[in-house]
Amino acid sequence: MKITPVKGTSDFLPSEVLIRDYLQNTIIETYRSCGFERISTPIIEDIENLDKSDGGENLNLIFKIMKRGEKLDEAIASGDPKEIADMGLRYDLTLPLTRYYANNRAKLPNPFKVIQVDRVYRAERPQKGRMREFVQCDIDVIGSSSWTSEVELITTTAKALHNVGFNNFNIRINDRRLLKAIIMSAGFIESDCDSVCISLDKLDKIAADGVRAELIEKGFAEDKVAKLMEALAAEPFTLDDAERICGSLDCITNLRKIMDTANSLADGYSVIYDMTLVRGQGYYTGTVFEITSPEFRGAIGGGGRYDNLIGKFLGESIPAVGFSIGFERIASILLDSEYKIPTSKKKLAVVYTEESFADALKRADGLRSEYDVAMYEAPKKLGKLLAKLEESGFAGAAIMGQDEIKFFG
Repeated sequence: MKITPVKGTSDFLPSEVLIRDYLQNTIIETYRSCGFERISTPIIEDIENLDKSDGGENLNLIFKIMKRGEKLDEAIASGDPKEIADMGLRYDLTLPLTRYYANNRAKLPNPFKVIQVDRVYRAERPQKGRMREFVQCDIDVIGSSSWTSEVELITTTAKALHNVGFNNFNIRINDRRLLKAIIMSAGFIESDCDSVCISLDKLDKIAADGVRAELIEKGFAEDKVAKLMEALAAEPFTLDDAERICGSLDCITNLRKIMDTANSLADGYSVIYDMTLVRGQGYYTGTVFEITSPEFRGAIGGGGRYDNLIGKFLGESIPAVGFSIGFERIASILLDSEYKIPTSKKKLAVVYTEESFADALKRADGLRSEYDVAMYEAPKKLGKLLAKLEESGFAGAAIMGQDEIKFFG
């Protein structure tokens, strides 16, 4: 039997869980204070929903659940591997939300401003920053097509990060429609755009030369690739540059409103246009955004507008936009910096014998207005227990039979 967790998952010590709980609760309370409501959905989804969710590369990372009993025997006998699974673990919180909304629409306000904080699962190759089981903290606005929803999500997410003590970040923003127009201005046709975007999405990993080589390897004409790479080389590439290339577009006007308003409200961060920002999920239809920080390679959060995804369930277009904090990355950064919970009480132990147990409980209750108090029966080697308590972060111990509290350090 193995005592270590499965690769890509983690065990957490009590001291780590204490901080993780505080961070999650602070994020949730920030979201609630801004008018968002929390829901909960199952971690298991119908495999058809997952497969048809336009999740981009994530569709290759679904943990699939095999059918059971006779149905599994029949699926194996069919010889079609696609028939073996009928369910899967959710790879993000957006697809479950869209199914939830379609199922509960009549009971929900419009627009629906929703919180989801929960675990998701991806069959990743485990490495730093990429886990198979991890927590996402999402807020979404369903039912509004206004650019004000993007601003509300940006400012609320930034407020949540500030409230947990994470301040070193900026938010990059783009619009899928504008990126598509820029790609086509270089001579690519509309059907090329998805493939080009997949390569552009690797820019931070393989750099401009790598993107150029990949596009040529895909068979795209060198003159088109060169024209696109020329636009990429502009530093910085601004919305004015985009307008010069593509003309006056509604999505450019929309981005300007979002950026101007969000930046006027920003406290210690900037909202920056990035024409190369793609986001991997195929369900995004308009604005996309990511949180970046010099403290972590890659994004520590992201989201965008997915106006067509709910329509897969309801048969009509329902506007929707969401923003997710990558909780594991935020928690990792803060834990590595020896983060301390600003509002936490000191921990105290009450050490008792069986004879003094009732009095010890009373003493513990009397101390709990000032401390978080745990009860420990006195062992034969008291010194060993006290050393372990100090190592575990306790401030001291109240030993029954002694009037004074023994404080460590």
